[in-house]
Amino acid sequence: MSRPRWRGCAGSNSRYWHRQQPPISVNCSESDAMRNLLIGLALCLVGGSGALAGAYDDILAAAKNGDSAIVLDLLARGMDVNTADKSGTTLLMLAAHGNNLELMDSLLKNGANVNRRNQFGDSALLVASLNGHIEAIRRLLVAGAKINPEGWTPLHYAAYSGHSEIAAFLLSHGARIDARAPNGQTALMLAAKNGRLELVHLLIDADADMDLPDPDGNTARKLAAQGTHSDISDYLRSVGAVE
Repeated sequence: MSRPRWRGCAGSNSRYWHRQQPPISVNCSESDAMRNLLIGLALCLVGGSGALAGAYDDILAAAKNGDSAIVLDLLARGMDVNTADKSGTTLLMLAAHGNNLELMDSLLKNGANVNRRNQFGDSALLVASLNGHIEAIRRLLVAGAKINPEGWTPLHYAAYSGHSEIAAFLLSHGARIDARAPNGQTALMLAAKNGRLELVHLLIDADADMDLPDPDGNTARKLAAQGTHSDISDYLRSVGAVE
């Protein structure tokens, strides 16, 4: 898993993130963009002017910028609470990315789909886990977000990013510690190869299997050594890990 990088999406008046890695899964409807366009056109007709012509762009920009008032106003005027940009990134994902708890609460109250994924496989919970937003994670789990989805999991993202508090919280709520990511690696492998010593300690203490190999035969200890993280490699050797 390469480091997620985010860039603006083409064709938008504002900037949203886009992870540059192979798509994980595509669970969004291909008709989303057309549906949202039609909603925007309908709003313009109802308003009798061009004032709402940019409603689709406006609601996405407002969600990204944390402007709850504009989002709620546009929802009250008929915009879909699950409105998404061209990549399938929803209002809830944008709110989770920005740790906008007030907006998240409003979206969830209005029926936002908590488990929807964009074309890169990200859900609101994955986004919150990647960015270390524990209160957002709490809200999403209460709302029914899946802690052990297929593919990349919140624990994988927390381990990759080095968010020990998030990883501990997820484990305490049933996250599968040795779940395999699409690249065949576990949370321990992701933490080890990215130099996350504190997280490696946490995962070992939680009984992660330190000797599992990835599809290329690399164990967590070997991945740490390859990444020149000798402190992690030495620690894993000291607790009996094979190379």
